[in-house]
Amino acid sequence: MLKINIAEEKVAAYERVFRRSPQLTSLQAGWQGIYFAYDFMPPGETPEVISTQNGIAIFTNTGKSQVAERSLNGQFRCEQVADGNMVIVPAHTSCQSRWFDYGGVIFFSVESSVIAHAVHEVGNSDRIELLPQFATADPFVYQAAVALKSVLEQEGSASRLYGEAISNALIVHTIQHYSNRRPLLQTYENGLSHYRLRHVIEYIQAHLEQDLSLNELAAIAQMSPHYFSQLFKQSTGVTPHQFVIRARVERARELLMTRKWSIAEVAKMVGFVDQSHLHRHCKRLLGVTPSMIQNQA
Repeated sequence: MLKINIAEEKVAAYERVFRRSPQLTSLQAGWQGIYFAYDFMPPGETPEVISTQNGIAIFTNTGKSQVAERSLNGQFRCEQVADGNMVIVPAHTSCQSRWFDYGGVIFFSVESSVIAHAVHEVGNSDRIELLPQFATADPFVYQAAVALKSVLEQEGSASRLYGEAISNALIVHTIQHYSNRRPLLQTYENGLSHYRLRHVIEYIQAHLEQDLSLNELAAIAQMSPHYFSQLFKQSTGVTPHQFVIRARVERARELLMTRKWSIAEVAKMVGFVDQSHLHRHCKRLLGVTPSMIQNQA
């Protein structure tokens, strides 16, 4: 039996299971307690594996319904797998798989502590455990996984806040449908209090150059990432990620107008990865490029 810990082993854990490296991972993006990988797999099989983290495998680019053999938590099943299907392997649960065709797999792994923190307002959230799940079609999980793959491909290491937001939505959905407790989450309509909203916005403005995380902003508001994301959007009309991007673009515009720094320097000063990252968002939000802003000044 092979025991792995992704938090400690990183890509080496994946390589020990599949004897190859994944084509895409979130390791450089710094997502907290969340690990993402994508690979287009040839036919193969895994040894019996137990992971410290909770795992969800989402199948994509299969081209057709495929046959897979799977042993999960001591139960064996020969099952059909198609695009949009997922398999859930809770932490410390054994799993062994064998498949016979080429296909894409998105691997989403998450620490149990992150699952508990995602909805800590419900009480006893540390007792929430995911349940083993053989191949099941879940459109929400599939769309969230594909969105995570897309943001990593487009944004790379700049994807942290957005990636954590999508991941949190995926985690909450999974808790509600595939856990031992399935808590009923409340829906609020009045947004954040003025006091909490002001403190969050002040924090964002003071730390634009930093790699802000969803957990970090939720902690400022003293609530779980789930409720913070929901209430912040109600208060501002945009998601935390969208708000941060707009704040960075506006700060960049102000700095570019002074003509004291190069475009590349300004990009770093406001938290963008590089000049092209700033260029893309400036053009999208303002309709002009950074060089055009400098020329207008």
